[in-house]
Amino acid sequence: MPAILLSGRPGCGKTTLIRKLVQILAVPAVGFYTEEVRQKGRRQGFDLITLDGQRVTLASVHSHSLWRVSKYGVEVEALEDVGVAAIEEGMKAAQLLVIDEIGKMELFSPRFREAVLAALDSGKPVLGTVMLAAHPFADAVKRRADVEVVALAEHNRAQVEENVLAKLRAFIGQPAGRY
Repeated sequence: MPAILLSGRPGCGKTTLIRKLVQILAVPAVGFYTEEVRQKGRRQGFDLITLDGQRVTLASVHSHSLWRVSKYGVEVEALEDVGVAAIEEGMKAAQLLVIDEIGKMELFSPRFREAVLAALDSGKPVLGTVMLAAHPFADAVKRRADVEVVALAEHNRAQVEENVLAKLRAFIGQPAGRY
């Protein structure tokens, strides 16, 4: 089953679109998305939130983790305990797997990389995001024949939403229609 991975500049709406599509489709979906954590208007890090509502810190300026992306310490163990576990569970039960995102922070985890490959090989549709910048693992995922990378930007958001929704409905056997 094909995967659709959104790619684009930070802040272009990838996570917002994924959350909207999951809500519109209303099928059993499992996985996670990421969300900025802000305090007094300044980004302090990122939380990982599973579709069933579990929330953990993925990265923080306050972290002492040895894994770093810029000023953020990445909590690889939290990613594996919650995010990877959600992907693994989704391969058993869900109609749709959600992985937001295949990015620098997440790729510190070999277990995450294995879960991404297993999800892509699972036969279930995958909706996710992938980093725009070059990275050997992410680039290999983008080149897979069963992966469609969709560029998202402010100017094409409505068209991308419509196109991706139609493709996901076809993947999961849902009738066509806007909402």
